[in-house]
Amino acid sequence: MKTGAFGNPRTLLKIFSLLALGVIMSTAHAGLIETIERVKPSTVVIGSYKISGSPQFAMRGTGFVVGDGNLIATNDHVTSEIADAELVVRVGAGPAPGESRLRRARVVATSKAHDLAVLRIEGAPLPAMKLGNSDTVREGQTAAFTGFPIGGALGFSPVTHRATVSSITPLALPGGNSNQLNEKFIQHIKSGTYDIFQLDATAYPGNSGSPLFDVDTGEVIGIINMVFIKGRREAALSQPSGITYAIPSIHLKNLLSQR
Repeated sequence: MKTGAFGNPRTLLKIFSLLALGVIMSTAHAGLIETIERVKPSTVVIGSYKISGSPQFAMRGTGFVVGDGNLIATNDHVTSEIADAELVVRVGAGPAPGESRLRRARVVATSKAHDLAVLRIEGAPLPAMKLGNSDTVREGQTAAFTGFPIGGALGFSPVTHRATVSSITPLALPGGNSNQLNEKFIQHIKSGTYDIFQLDATAYPGNSGSPLFDVDTGEVIGIINMVFIKGRREAALSQPSGITYAIPSIHLKNLLSQR
């Protein structure tokens, strides 16, 4: 007697494997959807506000809420050129930067070596993101980051990109030739280096300071950086690589603990 196609053990094993894979992929997708819903209220726009400006509000980068709900983490280069009296954080989504959405902010801690800054904002606390253990991150791990790419050109609505940690690599590369060994680069090498995350997703201007988070837990494992790292790893390139980098969250934890 012949065995039907679905009676073949190998065929059944393949079918069950495909079904299991479909369940896993569906669960992972659902997990990211739920995580994004939690992350968006904690992601903010950082910029400057001038009553005489045109426009009055100018975006400089992305930040995210940590700690007690009144602390915002971002890159130091995002805030370093903004006058203290003009530094603001824009809360909430929408096409118009109405002043009612703006919160006055001030810098309370910085780390030049890690290009990190922590701000304190006025008003009611916002939902804070939890900082994860970036020391446990491994190459090949799936993550995501949420921010405001290309400034206000796409509207002030948070955008999420999925990413894979392609490599965990040193911040600075040794110079390939003597022309690259300028004084600034040598001083940086002397000050020490550390590992950063290289991602396969593309970040855009405006994404600097975005939280890189675990897709399941929403815990922050890194901070997207579009300027500081590229200037040290890609100085020899004549064209941008399109590679995205992130500062591990352990350095933000250390900065917060020193306040």
